[in-house]
Amino acid sequence: MRFRIAVSVTAVLVVLIVAQSLALVRLNEEMEEEFIDGTLDEQLHYSIEHSRRLGTLIGPQTPNMTLYRFAPGETPPQGLRPELAALAVGDHEDWSAGRELHVAVREADGQRYVLIYDESEHRERESAVVATVVIGGLVLTALSFLLVYAIAARLTRGLETLAERVEEGRDGEPFAEDGLDAELLVVARALDRAEARQAAVLARERDFNANLSHELRTPLAGIRSDAEMLLIDPALSDKARRRAERIIATTDRTTTLAHSLLLLAREARPQALEPIDVGAAVRQAWARLHPPAAEAEAPSIRIDPGAEVVADPSLLVLVLHNLLENALRHGEGRAIEVVLEGRQLAVCDRGPGFGSEDPMRSFERFRRGGGKPGHGLGLALVQHICTACGWTVRAANRPDGGACLTIDFEPAAA
Repeated sequence: MRFRIAVSVTAVLVVLIVAQSLALVRLNEEMEEEFIDGTLDEQLHYSIEHSRRLGTLIGPQTPNMTLYRFAPGETPPQGLRPELAALAVGDHEDWSAGRELHVAVREADGQRYVLIYDESEHRERESAVVATVVIGGLVLTALSFLLVYAIAARLTRGLETLAERVEEGRDGEPFAEDGLDAELLVVARALDRAEARQAAVLARERDFNANLSHELRTPLAGIRSDAEMLLIDPALSDKARRRAERIIATTDRTTTLAHSLLLLAREARPQALEPIDVGAAVRQAWARLHPPAAEAEAPSIRIDPGAEVVADPSLLVLVLHNLLENALRHGEGRAIEVVLEGRQLAVCDRGPGFGSEDPMRSFERFRRGGGKPGHGLGLALVQHICTACGWTVRAANRPDGGACLTIDFEPAAA
């Protein structure tokens, strides 16, 4: 913005400078013409008066003027071109010699006086004036641009400071504060009102999700308990037993969904940080997966013994559980690969991958890829926890098929 302000103001100044420069050049030219006319008239008057008194012709003492005297009808003196000698009485300009000549013709006492003035020196002075005006205009334009740019930078510095505060966050402090200019104060107050509205919306969403998840737990626990009681009834038919098992599985999925909604509604910030053996954490998370995991091929874990990461144990286990469950669901029964290189943990499968869509869209809430079962919150929860812990999570297709989810445990760049 400051550059556009500087360019706009400088453009206006350039127009004014050009107009003033043209006026100065025009005024200088008119003054030079008046000076030349006055000089020629004075020189002719002086020469004619002295010719009357002394009878001899006294010519000008400057090398750029030449005076001729002859009787009308006589042959013009040597050096005087006939076309100039034949000019009418008055002041004239002549370009026939390749340069500008100012010719003054007078008649007195039966004599004709022709005074020729070579304006080359005058044109040189005029060119010098034009060059001076042009250089001065350019210098003034450059100085004006720099000055206006500096002033605009000073005036817009408040906007930059306000933008930096918005970018960095302010931990509850209002943007509007004493000392702000009136215009910036209006913007700061608008930002405060917008942030208050956004916070209210987020608070309502969190409260709703938290209340919903809490309210669902009690009836879900009752449903599961009743289904379990049915399963231990020896008189229960096989058909009813299968239905009871489906009720338990559905109840568990709904409980997991409620738990995920609760975590997403909360900040999920790490509470207790401690060094965690990454390899052991991956194996424990795999062991805690749903019963179908027991029938799946064990994952290929390539993690150096003793490799550790400082994290909240409960959050790390939840992240690993969701990554492994996602890979198990989409891996089509093939072995999952878990690799730790440096500070980056990759969980890869051999399934169809993400296809042609952007892999990062897999972190969107309620997004289920490939029509697979699930509530679509697992990877959204992974991203939510990673962001809260300062980690970076990425999704990508493997060149040889399959998908890879990578967590960088280095703190995310600010």
